[in-house]
Amino acid sequence: MIHQQTAAEIAEEREAEEAKQAGLKKDPFAGKKAPGWQYVIMITIGFLIVYLGAAKGFEPLLLIPIGFGTILVNIPGAGMGNPPDGMLNIIYSAGVGNEFFPMLIFMGIGAMTDFGPLIANPKMALLGGAAQLGVFFTLFGVALMNIIPGIDYNMLQASAISIIGGADGPTSIYVSGKLAPEMMAVIAVAAYSYMALVPMIQPPIMKLLTTKHERTIRMDQLRPVSKAERTLFPMLLLVLTILLLPPAAPLIGMLAFGNFVKQCGVVDRLSKTMENELMNIVSILLSLGVGSQMTPEKIINPNSIGIIILGLVAFAVATAGGIMMAKLMNLFLPKGKKINPLIGSAGVSAVPMAARVSNKVGLEYDPSNFLLMNAMGPNVSGVIGTAIAAGIFIATYGA
Repeated sequence: MIHQQTAAEIAEEREAEEAKQAGLKKDPFAGKKAPGWQYVIMITIGFLIVYLGAAKGFEPLLLIPIGFGTILVNIPGAGMGNPPDGMLNIIYSAGVGNEFFPMLIFMGIGAMTDFGPLIANPKMALLGGAAQLGVFFTLFGVALMNIIPGIDYNMLQASAISIIGGADGPTSIYVSGKLAPEMMAVIAVAAYSYMALVPMIQPPIMKLLTTKHERTIRMDQLRPVSKAERTLFPMLLLVLTILLLPPAAPLIGMLAFGNFVKQCGVVDRLSKTMENELMNIVSILLSLGVGSQMTPEKIINPNSIGIIILGLVAFAVATAGGIMMAKLMNLFLPKGKKINPLIGSAGVSAVPMAARVSNKVGLEYDPSNFLLMNAMGPNVSGVIGTAIAAGIFIATYGA
């Protein structure tokens, strides 16, 4: 007997085919409905996110639109997140689910970033690399979390969660979109929240792992970096990425493009557009798109709670990894060339917040010891390091 397809089955097949053609992965939560009281909880969470951004100053440029997206998508009967015509669904499909917006964000970050401190002191890249310890350490934490009843992560989800340790929101969105799109919303909110909480999370770890003497170590002023060096750096970075880790080329490529446009000095209009208007517009759309995924079936479950815990562990270990690498390097550096371990915590890619925290803690112990420029070296290398870690995960576990 020939099976007669119902209209619902035909519509589902058409939706799956359209998603495939658009490069989107099918949402495993599609069609699932949560109890009404859970929508009330999500709307409350949305208002809380807006409050944290507006009243507390926690990443307001991102958390405010994420919060509004959360509120709007959970309003009963509004249909703003419904496919195919809901406004928030259109935003998500157009640029978040296919990683388009995170790429544009990386281009803007490149146009805003000065790699001069890293070029002047290349060994600072080791601190940015060591901070990625938190990313990979979290993979082991996932195995332990799976012991808890109700929590079940596969390696794709574990990899996406681990990137939170790099304190890089766009990279977290990019990797989760590739490997675990069903967890993108909570991963993005966790990543941006921990970025905003850098001044609260890092100082206790920094003080715990360093001595008073280490916190007062003075570092030499960085040498001047020529325009030729600044211009060639993004091109060299791109070439090395293409040769050594092609899966990281999308992120590194957009970062290098934005930075080259800034440094070459012949297209100031493009550079200013990337830094300002385009960055602002894409940030709004990206954040609304992330908020559109903050629905009860995706958030109110044990796995999402586990993401919050694992993300915090990843971030803490990343901070510790950079500090311990600085202490290790000091064992081999001559007197007068020692590294202040406080700048190791700047190896996470929360630019420039982590570098400012390193400088602030240093000033508490020596008001005339300014570490900001030295801390920017590991800080910008952390951006590159997190993108490389993302490329490794995608190369290993991606489709």
